[in-house]
Amino acid sequence: MSTSMSPVRIWVMAARLRTLPAAVAPVLVGTAVAVQATDDLRIGTFVAALLGAIFIQVGTNLSNDYSDARRGADTEDRLGPVRVTAGGLVPPQRVLVATYVTFGLAVLCGVYLVAVAGWELLVVGVLSIAAGVLYTGGPRPYGYEGLGEVFVFLFFGVAAVAGSTFAQIEEWPWESLVLAVPVGLLASAILVVNNVRDMDTDKRVGKRTSAVRLGRERSRDLFAAMVYLSFPAALIPWIGGSLGPATLLVLLALPLAVPLVRTVRTHTDGPTLNGALAQTGQVQLVFCVLLSAGILLS
Repeated sequence: MSTSMSPVRIWVMAARLRTLPAAVAPVLVGTAVAVQATDDLRIGTFVAALLGAIFIQVGTNLSNDYSDARRGADTEDRLGPVRVTAGGLVPPQRVLVATYVTFGLAVLCGVYLVAVAGWELLVVGVLSIAAGVLYTGGPRPYGYEGLGEVFVFLFFGVAAVAGSTFAQIEEWPWESLVLAVPVGLLASAILVVNNVRDMDTDKRVGKRTSAVRLGRERSRDLFAAMVYLSFPAALIPWIGGSLGPATLLVLLALPLAVPLVRTVRTHTDGPTLNGALAQTGQVQLVFCVLLSAGILLS
């Protein structure tokens, strides 16, 4: 493996920036719900929630990089980008230290949020970090048993959206819980693409992801369902009369979603699916920016 890359580029690879929309998007939506209800924005709380979510995502990625390498899951045959631990770009111990540091920064954000909003966010934060570590770490990593998408939905959907709303107004309005559904579905769709891309190599090393369990075609169907169901789910508060028609702005993301689903349905090569993974994150971010704008305009 070539080591001519700069240290900065190596650590950017390790952080997996393509996955960061899954951290940013739910905070935008959850905060928008709170601001729409109160006409007030706690800027410090928003920044802490945003940074905390990003640190949890990056910490999860680093933990995954370290744990998969230790288990022999990241081989030279994988189609995805190079993993820094398995690729010999960074010593395992340094990746582990970086994981601790990143989660430590998330904890600092959490301490601030607990101080300004309440102990409930302590529970959300602790469970979110635990889920990040146990995805591929621990004695029985749930990512190896096909449960990755379930936990992504719960923590990058329900917990992140509702938690961001609670951090602002110290309440759990039903709108934030409902709107967590489309956000969580799109976050889970990112992982589905990842698992479809890696299913052959995962199968060889005994990693029973959802794609390995379901097979390629049903995994593609799952991806399509997650993406398309996000749109009607986002309109439920409008249908229920809680938000205005500006919520329909989210439908402007549909032209981006249709070709993405077509790509995932028809391609199996690594470079194309790597691009589809990045595009899924972009669709989620655009979707959530439009949804947040619609909420604020309601």
